[in-house]
Amino acid sequence: GIWEVRSGRRHFVFSKLMCWVALDRGLRLAEKRSFPADRSRWLKNRDRIYEEIMRRGWNRERQAFVQSFESLALDASNLIMPLVFFVSPSDPRMLKTLDAIFKPPREGGLTSDSLFYRYDPKNANDDFSVEEGSFNMGSFWVVEALTRAGRFDQKRLDTARLVFEQMHGYANHLGLYAEETGPRGEALGNFPQAFTHLALISAAFNLDRALDSR
Repeated sequence: GIWEVRSGRRHFVFSKLMCWVALDRGLRLAEKRSFPADRSRWLKNRDRIYEEIMRRGWNRERQAFVQSFESLALDASNLIMPLVFFVSPSDPRMLKTLDAIFKPPREGGLTSDSLFYRYDPKNANDDFSVEEGSFNMGSFWVVEALTRAGRFDQKRLDTARLVFEQMHGYANHLGLYAEETGPRGEALGNFPQAFTHLALISAAFNLDRALDSR
């Protein structure tokens, strides 16, 4: 999985999603550039992965996409599903996943104000004993997922703008972010974190475009 959890092998939804992305983009490139490709085999396996994620990565009890097949744990990495065009940003399952993530940890969610944890270690079966902060990259994934959903729902676009503006308060005086933000607003982990800033740029670009077209 993306977070390198220490609880053994599992069928992580994010990893399956990246396999789908590889096959999907391979098919697109081959068609656009007339590259040689085993198109029927790639298409069959891409669709098989999609169906498996939809069947085993969606948890009816949680009403959300979860961290691994048949688990109950939420995971912020599933927010990239609409970003890589795996599902529509207005897909009911994606919207329900956003709603589940927006609940506070005490209610099974991942949010604390404008900050979002990458997953809940208690539900994710991870033996990482150190209490960690919220994951800044995940917060900007939330912004972009809300922005894309906001094309069909003004309230979600307003929430995306609010979360984005609140996140500005957690950058340092140079506008840089660490990997995580601690419970007192302190920078934790790698600093500056490149992945955080890539997510920031993508979220800012898409949010600005959505607001301009409103």
